[in-house]
Amino acid sequence: MTTSTLRVLIVDDVAAVRSYLKQILLSLGVPDILEAADGAEAASLYHRLQPQLVFLDIQLPDMNGKELLRQFKAINNASQIVMVSAFSSVENLRDSIAAGANAFVVKPFSVKRISHLVQPYLN
Repeated sequence: MTTSTLRVLIVDDVAAVRSYLKQILLSLGVPDILEAADGAEAASLYHRLQPQLVFLDIQLPDMNGKELLRQFKAINNASQIVMVSAFSSVENLRDSIAAGANAFVVKPFSVKRISHLVQPYLN
C-alpha cells in the first residue's frame, strides 16, 4: 500500500456516502481524511486545514456546493475540487467546471473512478 501526505476533505450531507468514500480513500493509502456534513462545517475545515483534494457534493443542506467551490478556489486555487452529484445533467457538469471544479463524479461512484482521481496525488 502506498503512503501519502495527501489531505482529503469529503463534503456530503449523507453519512453513508461519506463513509463509503472514506473507505475507498483509506484502501488507496490516504491517511488524512476530513469529513463535513454541511457547507459551514466544510468551510471551517477548509480554512483551517487546507486540504489538497476535496470531494464536494453539489446539494448541501445549508448552501449550494458550487458556491462553496468558488469560496475554496478563492482561498487556494491549487486545491483540486471534485464535484459530486446524484444528478448527471450536462448543466451540472458545465456549471461545476465553469465554477472551477477540476472533475465531476456522479453518484453512485465506482472505486475505479475514485482511484483514477486520487492516484496522481499519492507518493
